[in-house]
Amino acid sequence: MEYLDFELPIKELEEQLDKCQVIGEESDVDVSETCKQIEKKLNETRKEIYKNLTAWQRVQLSRHPNRPYTLDYIRAICKETFLELHGDRGVKDDKAMIGGLGKIGDQSFMFIGQQKGYNTKTRQYRNFGMANPEGYRKALRLMKSAEKFGIPVVCLIDTPGAFPGIEAEERGQGEAIARNILEMTRLKVPIIVVIIGEGASGGALGIGVGDRVLMLENTWYSVISPESCSSILWRSWEYKEQAADALKLTATDMKKLQLIDEIVREPVGGAHTFREKTFEIVKNKILATYGELEKLSPKELINQRMEKYANMGVFNG
Repeated sequence: MEYLDFELPIKELEEQLDKCQVIGEESDVDVSETCKQIEKKLNETRKEIYKNLTAWQRVQLSRHPNRPYTLDYIRAICKETFLELHGDRGVKDDKAMIGGLGKIGDQSFMFIGQQKGYNTKTRQYRNFGMANPEGYRKALRLMKSAEKFGIPVVCLIDTPGAFPGIEAEERGQGEAIARNILEMTRLKVPIIVVIIGEGASGGALGIGVGDRVLMLENTWYSVISPESCSSILWRSWEYKEQAADALKLTATDMKKLQLIDEIVREPVGGAHTFREKTFEIVKNKILATYGELEKLSPKELINQRMEKYANMGVFNG
């Protein structure tokens, strides 16, 4: 388990608890009361740290090395029923964008999302979760298949942005993202979007148009990352914390601005600490949200979706 700077008090207490438990196992000394006290202190410390997080600390948590990624959620939620589908039928199969059919109980869903890697090799293989145009075209192909067979779509967002390379622009990165946004507004099946990590720029928007947009508590959603914002405005990455505050990128900010529909609370300690509990929370939210949306006709879905996005933002007539 890796720890961020502000999580170090938690690390110390967890190490104390482990040592206390080892002493109890290896000797005849009764340490149960001591372990209980340390555990109580650990829970209090977790609550204290996680209730006062800054915007930058939430950005750090969204990138935590132990935080679950898209495939972790899908495998936990669907168990053995997930069938991954590949390719955009034009160029290639983009490993940064994954998708396929899976079941929660008896209900089928088309799952789509960005996938990051766990080590140097898999990060390169997944291109750090930054999709190329063919990734967005694969996502659209899967959405259209879901529409054809009346299957609801679930999009899991976790990307530092779409791939910004010259070759991606040559193959139409901007057009691919714009096409997805257009097609998602008029898709005839329910679309549930869940931001599970980083939600950066057009890379997130390319699969981010939904009837319901849910955002995990320790994630962020913005047109630009705090580091890039800092480097543009102050010519240095040193002001990334200031930039994170100014960008209003946290789940709380997004809800206040009415750009998302609901904040999904994580267990105290974050998704990286309590993975299984987080999977269960997200699964239940997806099912509850689909329960609301399945009652609507395709026409009602599209009209509500269009109206929702048309009403976003402030303007003077």
